[in-house]
Amino acid sequence: MASPAAAATDTSPVPAATSGAAAAAVRSSGGIPVGGHVIGAESAPVPRAAVTLISLGGRQVGRVVARPDGTYTVDAPGAGSYVLIASAEGYQPQASTVVVGDEPVAYDILLSGTSGLAGMVRSADRKEPVVGAMVVAADVRGDVLAAGLTDTNGTFGFTELVPGPLTLAVTAAGYRPVALPVEIAAQGVTRTEVELSSGLQVQGVVQAAGGPLNDARVTLVDAAGNVVASATTGEDGGYAFADLDGGEYTLMAAGYPPKATNLTVHGSGVQSHDIELSHPGE
Repeated sequence: MASPAAAATDTSPVPAATSGAAAAAVRSSGGIPVGGHVIGAESAPVPRAAVTLISLGGRQVGRVVARPDGTYTVDAPGAGSYVLIASAEGYQPQASTVVVGDEPVAYDILLSGTSGLAGMVRSADRKEPVVGAMVVAADVRGDVLAAGLTDTNGTFGFTELVPGPLTLAVTAAGYRPVALPVEIAAQGVTRTEVELSSGLQVQGVVQAAGGPLNDARVTLVDAAGNVVASATTGEDGGYAFADLDGGEYTLMAAGYPPKATNLTVHGSGVQSHDIELSHPGE
């Protein structure tokens, strides 16, 4: 592939695929052909790319559409410097300066693909769109590339992403967060669907002597004996656990554990001795 700098001094003949009869016809009309290939990732041809040649003053002097094999030939009216612009759907436009002399110029154009991600977030149970879900796209280093909320249809979309692997994290009120890997294609829009499961909740009131027990410790243990969560009741004796998986649990409630201190009483009068109770770890 010729670079812009190389194109400025390259006077070698254009290959037959890019000059040929079309170049001969241009020569007969006094034009000088500029031709080559429009290619994308891995040197794949980009068909139907629009190639425009303009003067340094901004005047359009030629425009063609690349053939199915990515080849193009556009006519320069005479020797001089020009700007060659190429654009195609799903690619970033490219502008290059070319210097045209007395001979045909061979110049290949490399277009970088623009990739996007679009998808839908819906509930796993009812298959309904989840409105207002936060969708975050992060690269393999954990850097956030894009973030946004789903619309009224539960859809989201990001543009101008770098092709390759990324992590998509989705959160919404009343649902369990989800993180999943997504591979962004080299060009075009990658589509995905995300299902969120409703987070189960457990709540209640701890009572003692017929009334709510303030500052009681409530612990939730799963079937394997692992502590899933713990909470301390408020003045109303209430507690709550959210974002739980379905299954069997053990719920334990306790007040302050007993505390023993040494005390020696002697002499006369009144002696004071305060005791402070607390939960373990506090």
